[in-house]
Amino acid sequence: MTAETAAQDAPDRPSRRPMRADARRNYERLVEVATESFLANGPNASLDEIAKRAGVGPGTLYRHFPTRDDLLDAVCARWVDTVAADARPLLEATEPAAALREWLVKLVDHVGEFKGLASALLLSGDRKHETAGVLHHTSEELIERAKASGEIRPDVTVTEVMQLTSGVTYACGSAKQMNKPGSSPERLIGLIMDGISTR
Repeated sequence: MTAETAAQDAPDRPSRRPMRADARRNYERLVEVATESFLANGPNASLDEIAKRAGVGPGTLYRHFPTRDDLLDAVCARWVDTVAADARPLLEATEPAAALREWLVKLVDHVGEFKGLASALLLSGDRKHETAGVLHHTSEELIERAKASGEIRPDVTVTEVMQLTSGVTYACGSAKQMNKPGSSPERLIGLIMDGISTR
């Protein structure tokens, strides 16, 4: 039995008990390798190869992830956790405009990294709403804090800043894909911040 067929044939399982330490290590390793594989090869990357690279058998993979979607969900959850961890200290920063600038650069990096998996990771309803919620909430709160401090223009909207940031993500991604020199995300986000700054 391969990991592919095992994942397809595995029955639905009840809620799991807390994992033993070795099972937790296998789980984390599978998610780590799956993230790398999906980013490199797309959402249809070989489950057998993922199991092999993680150093476990197909049975271990399908016990943790009965279907490919379960594994994609775990990869997406890991991404959301990373984004949320990056956002947390910025939401408490004492310099709102500087925190917003740093967040937008991180946002370009995060979205650019996972762009190739967007259709698989984000178009499913639950995945889309969870990820979009973290991104939007953080962006909105940081923009509102920067406006309240008087550091950016009061007429600036979250939608406008997100549109500008999306443009930076696209430009940086295209330059990288075509192996052409281009301005860094830090430089381009800095120009945006200069444009909306009151100082």
